[in-house]
Amino acid sequence: MRNDLKNKFIPVNEPLISEAAKRYAMDCLETGWISSAGSYIEKFERTFADYIGTKHGISVSSGTAALHAALCALGIQPGDEVIVPAFTMMATIFAVLYTGAKPVFVDCDQETFNIDPRQIEAKITRKTKALMAVHLFGHSCDMDTILEIAKRFGLFVIEDAAEAHGGEYKGRKCGAMSDIACFSFYANKIVTTGEGGMILTNSDALAKKLRKIRDLYHSDQRRFIHEDIGYNYRLTNIQAAIGLGQLENVQQSISRKLSMAERYRSQLTTIPGIRTPVTRPEVKNVYWMYVILIEKEKFGISKDELRIRLRDYQIDSRDLFYPPHRQPVLQKYLTLTEIFPNTEYASQNGCYLPSGLAITDDEIDRVCQTIATIRSTLS
Repeated sequence: MRNDLKNKFIPVNEPLISEAAKRYAMDCLETGWISSAGSYIEKFERTFADYIGTKHGISVSSGTAALHAALCALGIQPGDEVIVPAFTMMATIFAVLYTGAKPVFVDCDQETFNIDPRQIEAKITRKTKALMAVHLFGHSCDMDTILEIAKRFGLFVIEDAAEAHGGEYKGRKCGAMSDIACFSFYANKIVTTGEGGMILTNSDALAKKLRKIRDLYHSDQRRFIHEDIGYNYRLTNIQAAIGLGQLENVQQSISRKLSMAERYRSQLTTIPGIRTPVTRPEVKNVYWMYVILIEKEKFGISKDELRIRLRDYQIDSRDLFYPPHRQPVLQKYLTLTEIFPNTEYASQNGCYLPSGLAITDDEIDRVCQTIATIRSTLS
């Protein structure tokens, strides 16, 4: 490793912007099509829907907006219940709360951290209207079981595939297996527009409704006549241009994620007390972020202490999601009495390491060597 790289700060994520994305964005600037009208929006929607394998793509301003608009389009309202993972990013839960519905939590699977389908059925009531399947960290949920339960109980299924661009379950891409699927294009995602999101569906009726919801629900007959409550959730043409350019490189980006994961795995599995990601055989994991669990008894210090020491070496990392009962906002608006042991364990012991597309092999090696050095001082 070069000496000038030894003290360079390694961020948890650094995006890699393609030349095509830069070129398309510049075209928007030069032609003046920078707002929510322009040719790149439709091109991006169509190309992304084709890539995942659905009929319609509806671009929106964020992944959170995508989730909220999806729930609205499905008619979720106050008094309804929506089953969500206990272990997830808060946007998933907030989107349900925005509608006035109640999120009902299900603990995660111990291996993949995704919602445990074995625990779903016990949470279904007569008020349950939908089920959110969140594909965490690039690994698909057990969709066969989830879809079977939903069909049996007459529930809508929403895929939150924000972290699983290009991930697959039994040969089908995440986002192509449900009534509605939602994606985020935040800067740390495999396909990014800086900020932005996409909703995918095969339903003509839902697609039409979603396009109205994202654009203040204007009447088809006369603009500024509004038929229902809508939102300003539009994506800009310049964001779509960046997304289209990034999408052209998606296979290279996924290949990089896979090689990054293998480089981490090969070095970290030799260090006692570290659990590297589990990938089920029916799944193509795209390793959105590389997540490890620290077993304090074997490693010697806790995850929190490891993160502090990594920071001393100029290496960033991130905590995983917190369980519902430890979220002040949820305590404020919901009555929470249940503890979710798998979610609690993952939250207390897990973190993810620098995994952005711009990371170099030398930087990955430095992260692994630093962790090994920290561990060796504890023996």
